[in-house]
Formats: sequence, C-alpha cells, structure tokens
Amino acid sequence: MDIILKKDVENLGLEFDTVSVKPGYARNFLLPQGYAVLATPKNRAALAATLEERKEEEAKLIADAKAKVEQLKNTPLTIATKVGSGDKLFGSINNANLSEELAKAGVQIDRKYIKIPGNNIKRTGRVTALIRLHRDVEYNYEFDVVSDAPVEAAPEAKTQSPESEA
Repeated sequence: MDIILKKDVENLGLEFDTVSVKPGYARNFLLPQGYAVLATPKNRAALAATLEERKEEEAKLIADAKAKVEQLKNTPLTIATKVGSGDKLFGSINNANLSEELAKAGVQIDRKYIKIPGNNIKRTGRVTALIRLHRDVEYNYEFDVVSDAPVEAAPEAKTQSPESEA
C-alpha cells in the first residue's frame, strides 16, 4: 500500500516521502495517528503542488543538509567501547549512540536520520551508517568501533588484589 508521509517517521521515511507499507500498518497506525495519507492520484497531485510551493524552502533545506554532509566528511569518528573475547562488544552500538558521539565531535544529527545496517553494531571494525538528512541528500558515513581496553586484564586485577590483602 502506497502512502504519503505527513511527518517524519523513524525507520520509515521523511515528510513528503511516498513509501510502500503493509496495509495493516497504514490502516491501524499511520493513518489514524495523522502521520500519512493514502497516495491517491489526487493526493499525489497535491503533494506535487506543495513541493512546488516550497521550492525555495526546499532549496535552503538541501543546502543545509549538504553543509552537514561536508561537516561529516571532515569529522572522523572512532567509538571506543568495551569488548569481550575476539571482537564482540559488550552490548551494542545503535543510532542513538552514534548521534551522541557525533554531537561530542561537534556535528548535531538527530538519531532518526541515522540508519545502521542491522539496527545495531555488535563487533569492532569499520562500519558504514546511512545518514539521510533530506529526501535528496544521503551520505554513507564511515566510522571505527574499537576496544577501549582489553577486558582480559580485569580478572587478573581481581586475583592480585586478594593476595595483596593477605
């Protein structure tokens, strides 16, 4: 079922996007909540007219989005986290964590614009996340996930501390 989004919907799309969803999701959630309208020919024509009216505003939004992409290109990021045996993380890193780390680096991006393959990261290494700032502006942001400290050293510290007390 094709619908036109009236608001940004996380993990679905941005305002004025035409997306295809399952009928139950549209009928039971998106349409009653006012997040979308059916993509009928009349509504598609209204969408085209709305986008035509908003051309100047859209141009400004696209320029702002492209400026953020340039800022992202100049912001290398390495996320240090606790790692267990091998390269598996304790817990995971999701779009909210990436948004926080980018904010610390000086780039403000809301988590709803970030899509990580599989929705979270569970291993160290180089990762690519899709950052969609506008329906016409997307950027594949690459960053590293590394270990903050070897976890194997922690049990040794525990065994040494009782000996020093005895």
